[in-house]
Amino acid sequence: MEKKLTTPITDSQIRTLQIGDEVLITGYIYTARDAAHKKLVEAIENNEELPFDIKDQVIYYVGPTPAKPGQIIGSCGPTSSYRMDKYSPYLMEKGLKVMIGKGDRTIEFNDVVKHYSGLYLLAIGGIGAKLSECVVENELIAYPELQSEAIRKLKVIDFPAIVAIDYQGNSIFNK
Repeated sequence: MEKKLTTPITDSQIRTLQIGDEVLITGYIYTARDAAHKKLVEAIENNEELPFDIKDQVIYYVGPTPAKPGQIIGSCGPTSSYRMDKYSPYLMEKGLKVMIGKGDRTIEFNDVVKHYSGLYLLAIGGIGAKLSECVVENELIAYPELQSEAIRKLKVIDFPAIVAIDYQGNSIFNK
């Protein structure tokens, strides 16, 4: 049975989840891949304001394809997450709670998730067209020069994911 998560994410929601739990996310999530993460961390290092309030939010590692006529978004399957491991501590320190992607993360990342009581969720790769059906709003909010890797604010309803690393640092990959 899936558990519901609504954004912004609260600590009480996070503490109800364990590795392997299936979740359905409703609310706003933000997209960001490698290039956007680099820009976000540069902004933090330069004491600049981030393009969105990251506190208690969700970042989805995705670079959606362009929407076809009549669509809100194109295919939006997850990208490999390990490339964001070096950036994640900076963002979690600023209040980011949940990241969604695919694949395993480093032991150091697991420790960061535990330290900040966050979550890492898996979206299923290969079903990007199906995942796009959960998106009901799509707004470009930062770094348009990055094109598909620009940061977008997506409103999602019942976006499916699986808890891969829980707030205690337990990983589904180490079971």
